[in-house]
Order: sequence, then structure tokens, then C-alpha cells
Amino acid sequence: MLHRYYELPSPTALEVFEASARHLSFKLAASELNVTSGEISRQIKAIEDELGVPLFVRPGTGVMLSRAGKDLYSVLASTLSKASDVVRTIKRGDRTRNVTIASTDAFASMWLMPRMPSFWSQHGDITVDHLISDSSRDYRRAEVELRIRYGFGSWPEERSELLFGDVIYPVCGPGFAQEHRDATAKCLPELPLLHVEWMEPEWAGWDEVLRRARIPRGPLRGRRFSKFFVALQAAQADQGVAVGWHRLVRTSVEEGKLVRITDLELDAPGGYYLTWNDNRTLSPGAERLREWLRKISAEERNA
Repeated sequence: MLHRYYELPSPTALEVFEASARHLSFKLAASELNVTSGEISRQIKAIEDELGVPLFVRPGTGVMLSRAGKDLYSVLASTLSKASDVVRTIKRGDRTRNVTIASTDAFASMWLMPRMPSFWSQHGDITVDHLISDSSRDYRRAEVELRIRYGFGSWPEERSELLFGDVIYPVCGPGFAQEHRDATAKCLPELPLLHVEWMEPEWAGWDEVLRRARIPRGPLRGRRFSKFFVALQAAQADQGVAVGWHRLVRTSVEEGKLVRITDLELDAPGGYYLTWNDNRTLSPGAERLREWLRKISAEERNA
């Protein structure tokens, strides 16, 4: 058998390990593979017993890869990615090329998609698929080659390049701005604030904005949203003040749908990075998309 000829654990055990390592969660691996969490644990124990070393460590809650687990996952992920590339090429032939890029809902809808026609006009032979999620766990899916992340530039097993930084400032609807035209930055805690519960901790919310601006505050008023875009829609409808990320809201501000309120402006703590798997060779389509993203981001930085 193949796995014995090459001294490998069973294909089932390797599949379970790969999904568990990719998600760093037995529960998510069980959901993806449509098996019970108990079966995941059984397969992991079997492969650890066969190898004689632990592949995961369990620091209280959740799981992390051990050193041996990292070594095995690195080789396994790279091999599977290359095999997937070959299979995709065989199935689709040389007439088209596919690439999957992951980004948040806000970045995809407010920055990336308005610029994609430029890429399509230059590279009509490449099909770009979009994985849009506010949870970085989804970015580890096997089909994803490129990711645009907000953060500080360091993620496990990924190479990253800074596309650009950002600035943040309060925004609201025109009617709200007119009603509160005398408001200053110190007045912000007293206004109805629109909070976004980001999945990722790097995104700055109102608590961090006011803390960095050194504005005294007590318990903050306002409503909470799970999507940045929906919070901006509420702001446009004069329902309160949202934290505006310039790269994402600039067009709405220029069109007058959103209005900057007060003179508060801060440098965003992180930046937008283009990342890819350090153990994977990018497909020709992904390389061309990466070069295009580098080019337009450089143009925007220099504008």
C-alpha cells in the first residue's frame, strides 16, 4: 500500500491531522470532515502513537502544534498544495488560470472590488475567486493562495509584504454632522457611537481610539455591529458616529455619503499586508495578481 511503501501513516490519519493543524481546532476539523470530535481525537492519538511523539500541545484551551507537528504540517501542506495546483491545471487545461484571494468583507467590498476591473482588463485569462471572511481561520483553507490582512505583518508560516498603512477618523451622515456641527473630539464619548465587534483584535475600536487620543471617557453609548459595512450604513443614515478607516471610506467621504466629524485623526496601529504561504509555490495566476496588487498599492502610496 502507498502509505506503507513510503512509511507514512494512513491517508485518513493524515487528512485528519492536516485539517486539525490548518484550523488549530479539533472541533473545526471535525466539522469540515463531517465526523465527530471523538473520531478526530482518536485519529490524532493513533498517528501520535505511531510516530512516538506528540503532534499537538494542549495549553489549557485549544491546541497548538508541537515542533514535530509543525515539521509534519509544513511538508504536508506544501505537498498537498502542489498536488492541488497540478490537479487544477490538468482539469482546467492551459486556457484559464485560477487564483483564490482572501480578505475581509469590508476590504473586499470597499477597496478591492472597485479596483478589480483594472486587473480583469489586463489579465482576462485569469479567473479570480474571492474568499471573503472576517475570521482569519478561514484564510488557512487549502485553495487560498493570497491573502490581504490587516495587522502588524507577522503570521505563522506566511510571508508578508506591506501594501499600505492607514489613518482613522470619526465619520457620520450629513444630517448628523449638521446637527452636531459644534462637536469637538472631546464630545465624542457623549455621542451615539457605532461599535464594530471585529473578529480580529488588531482592528481598533472606539475604546482604543479614545484611549490613544487621550480623551476621558466613562461607559460608552451606542450600538454594536458584527460587520463594518453595516455600521457605515448606519452612520450614513444619521444613526451615530463610526470609526472610519480612510482607505475604506475615502470614496464615501468624497461623494458626501459620509462626513468627517471633529478634527480627530490618528495613524492606524497596523497596516494592510499581502501574504502567502511560505511553504507553497504560487501559481502563475497568483503571481500575476500579486504583481498587480504591488503596482496599484505603490501608486496609491505615492498619490
